[in-house]
Amino acid sequence: MTNVINTASAGNATDSSIPLIEMKNVVKRYGDFHALDGVSLQVRSGQRVVVCGPSGSGKSTLIRCLNQLEKHDAGEIRIDGRALSKLSSAELRRIRTDVGMVFQQFNLFPHLTVLENLTLGPMRTRKLSAQQADKLAREYLERVDIPEQADKYPRQLSGGQQQRVAIARSLCMEPKILLFDEPTSALDPEMIVEVLDVMVELAETGITMVVVTHEMGFANQVADTIVFMDGGKIVESNDPETFFSNPASERGKSFLRKILRH
Repeated sequence: MTNVINTASAGNATDSSIPLIEMKNVVKRYGDFHALDGVSLQVRSGQRVVVCGPSGSGKSTLIRCLNQLEKHDAGEIRIDGRALSKLSSAELRRIRTDVGMVFQQFNLFPHLTVLENLTLGPMRTRKLSAQQADKLAREYLERVDIPEQADKYPRQLSGGQQQRVAIARSLCMEPKILLFDEPTSALDPEMIVEVLDVMVELAETGITMVVVTHEMGFANQVADTIVFMDGGKIVESNDPETFFSNPASERGKSFLRKILRH
């Protein structure tokens, strides 16, 4: 089976000659272990791609390589047509502003208020004035439905509220792409829904999203493409209806039997 997946064929992809995200035969090794083993993937503007698979399959490594938090060892990654390995440090920092990242842990600065967490990046990186950054931050706190938390510190918030702040912080950079690395895995069950609701609303705005998650209900509702990984490879990719009703691989069928049982 080929490991080249072009997600442009599924769902609500926009027509563009250049994929917003392109990976070609990407390899990431940790010693003798191949976390990514020749992965190829295309995502076009406006697509919503959910990456799923068992633990250790390479999902989070794929996301981290897209944002260059991990450097890939071979192959090529292009964001908006630009090869990341060929960029200078300054150019890479600039292109990272187009790629928002939401982590499992919230990574908020504990000594800053919610509003200060949100305004720091736009003021330092995008050179917005304090007034402009404040206005933008409050708009995105409204978007994630916690405007009243602006002056609190992260420790005063629930886990779900902190993750919504983290999403708003990424949005304040007004990225072209939002990457999510299992954003609900650190949350108590009752807090998961509030974060997923925000993500569903974001998907409806048309922003390009790549989401690593085990939340299959969310995947079925929001994704236009499901990418299933195992052993550092993309095993299959399809629209949600096909993936959930008739997975193409035996490994995909086995994964769904186990995960949908819970």
